[in-house]
Amino acid sequence: MSNLFKQHGAFSWSELVTDDPEKAIAFYTDVIGWEVEAMQMQEGVYYVLKTGGEPVGGIMAKPQEFSKMPNYWGTYITVDDVDAILAQAELSGGKAVYPPMDVPGVGRMCAISDPGGAIVSVITYEENDCE
Repeated sequence: MSNLFKQHGAFSWSELVTDDPEKAIAFYTDVIGWEVEAMQMQEGVYYVLKTGGEPVGGIMAKPQEFSKMPNYWGTYITVDDVDAILAQAELSGGKAVYPPMDVPGVGRMCAISDPGGAIVSVITYEENDCE
C-alpha cells in the first residue's frame, strides 16, 4: 500500500459488502480486471482485490445481522488515531456505527456517521517494517 494512502485524511481502502461475494467477484474481475486473493478470516473469507499485484480493496460477505441492508461499497479514511477521531466525531454530532476494533495485521478501525447520517470508516494502519 502506498505511503500516500497511509497519510492522515487520505481515502485509502474501498470494500464491497454483499450477499453474494462470488457473483460480485465474477462481475468485477470481468469488468475491471482485478486480481483476487482469498484470505480466511475469523468472520469468513475476505477477498483482497489487487491491480498490478497491489491491494486496492476488498469484497466480503454481508454479516447476517445486516441482511436487510442493501449491498454497498464502503470507504475508509486513514487517520492518526481512530479513538481520537471517534471522540471528535461524537463532539461534533456524529456517532459510532460500530465501536473501534483491532484487526491483526491490518490496524484499528471503526465506522462513524455524520450528523446527516452519512457513514464512513476510519482506520489507523499497523506499522509494517517491510514497507
